[in-house]
Amino acid sequence: MFDWIKNINKEYPEIWKNYISKFEKRSNRFVVLSTETSGLNPNKDVILSFGAIAVQDNSILIGDSFEVMLLQYVYLHDNGLSNEFIIESKQPKLGEREAIQAFLEYIGNAILVGHRIHFDVDLINVALEKLDCGKLKNEALDIEIMHKKLKDISSEKPISIDELCEIYKVPKSERLSSSEDAYTIALLFLKLKSKLGL
Repeated sequence: MFDWIKNINKEYPEIWKNYISKFEKRSNRFVVLSTETSGLNPNKDVILSFGAIAVQDNSILIGDSFEVMLLQYVYLHDNGLSNEFIIESKQPKLGEREAIQAFLEYIGNAILVGHRIHFDVDLINVALEKLDCGKLKNEALDIEIMHKKLKDISSEKPISIDELCEIYKVPKSERLSSSEDAYTIALLFLKLKSKLGL
């Protein structure tokens, strides 16, 4: 009945306090994000990997990137799935708690960019809740919505990354990892940002 009182008096972990402290001023750094997930339901599915790359001053900053696979043993075990691919992958690997903490440190107060970014944000918020943290505070831009705004499209019909690549003449990569996806989304974002005059 008095949940709001608990929330007011809630003691957040140090990682969350550090993250929140970065929002005193607005950022001019964008972080383009792509996640690999176990499915599309934030209440039962989990993040399997993060790929992110920064964009600043209309440039993709290759040296300012973030890539990690999450060791989701409980999820894999409960669903009878093998973790062989995760173990053999050369990508850095962290448990969910450590990966989320590293992700918060990486993004800071940057504006997040993605393709259907609301889905990524929902899954991250579920993971943050497990850590007794609040919800992401970052502003977010979605390249699909940016495209629809530019072309004045009111249709709810989804537009894939591959379709956007064709429209904006962006070379399609094999997109074998969330990092490759993030780089492709960053190229599309720069084109859309320029066309929209942002």
